[in-house]
Amino acid sequence: MAEHVAAHAAYPVGLRLSGRRVVVLGAGQVAQRRLPSLIAAGADVLLISPSATPSVEAMADTGEIRWERRRYQDGDLDGAWYALISTDDPEANAAASQEAEARRVWCVRSDDAEAATAWTPATGRSEGVTVAVLTGQDPRRSAAVRDAIVEGLRDGSLAAPHHRRPHTPGVALVGGGPGDPDLITVRGRRLLAEADVVIADRLGPRDLLAELPPHVEVIDAAKIPYGRFMAQEAINNALIEHAKAGKAVVRLKGGDPFVFGRGMEEAQALAEAGIPCTVVPGISSTISVPGAAGIPVTHRGVAHEFTVVSGHVAPDDERSLVDWPALAKLRGTLVVLMGVENSGAIAAALIAHGRPADTPAAVIQEGTTATQRRVDATLATLGETVRAEGVRPPAVIVIGDVVTVGPAATPK
Repeated sequence: MAEHVAAHAAYPVGLRLSGRRVVVLGAGQVAQRRLPSLIAAGADVLLISPSATPSVEAMADTGEIRWERRRYQDGDLDGAWYALISTDDPEANAAASQEAEARRVWCVRSDDAEAATAWTPATGRSEGVTVAVLTGQDPRRSAAVRDAIVEGLRDGSLAAPHHRRPHTPGVALVGGGPGDPDLITVRGRRLLAEADVVIADRLGPRDLLAELPPHVEVIDAAKIPYGRFMAQEAINNALIEHAKAGKAVVRLKGGDPFVFGRGMEEAQALAEAGIPCTVVPGISSTISVPGAAGIPVTHRGVAHEFTVVSGHVAPDDERSLVDWPALAKLRGTLVVLMGVENSGAIAAALIAHGRPADTPAAVIQEGTTATQRRVDATLATLGETVRAEGVRPPAVIVIGDVVTVGPAATPK
């Protein structure tokens, strides 16, 4: 049999093991890697081994597998559909392999692939697709090929349209992340690749739009004709109009849809119109932009909390919903979004209510992009520094001692 296997290519097939008996001999690292897939396939797994790794033992404790704490015995493969032999006893492995051959049970051997009657491919899954790669005696190459295919399916760079599944119209609210196109989520990028229409914000990852197929209609949200409508209402109407036309619509937003992104307003409008809506969270600039500039929003012994606020209206504006006096009393990190224009007024309010004037501050403009820049200051000099340095939106302001934890410029 070994010569036969070596002389011919393996015949790939997908085993449907739900409810069928699978015997696993040995409970070491090999079994620990293979058992989850067998469990996910619904197999009736019998594990035979005198001992097991803690992870495998946990699978038995939770009832996912049955475990007989003993060594292999002749007859253990009776009634099995599939066997995985992975003990550290060469004689037991050979005997079990012979039994599998006699009983016509497909058998994988971790110690001797040539003596096996089946090989385990490198597998991965993406949106209902199972990718299985076999290269015979080169498992590392199998894994590399598998990873490349799965990644391509997930991020949309490998186009694989559905042909048998009917298209489901609707809208996906996708958080595009802080700006770097590599920081969009895998799911967000895949939905972009499957979209018919993309309505994009100015702060979304614009570089991704160039990768879209020619048939995709890309609409700049800032250029939607507003007419008698408010800007947000016009965007809502555009989402509903295209979705009702049977299109797969992606609303590409910067950061996360629900962090000062009006995502819930759009979700509510879609729900009222009876349009299916999928929300794809995004990496928020509140954490990612400071991190990209070398600033942790929390740090042991420095800050045990961080607070995110909107600075699009000044502290003395009657429309402000922020409790600035309470914020000034906090000792942790304060992250301000949309606060460039009001940075001086925000700093003055915090100082007036008790935050020390020498508290470190930093402003990161266009974070995570090729044009990112960081400007350091103190709370007392924040507004002046923003003006003098010509800082413009989008920018994230960070206030607190964490600003000086990592490599930082000298405060101005």
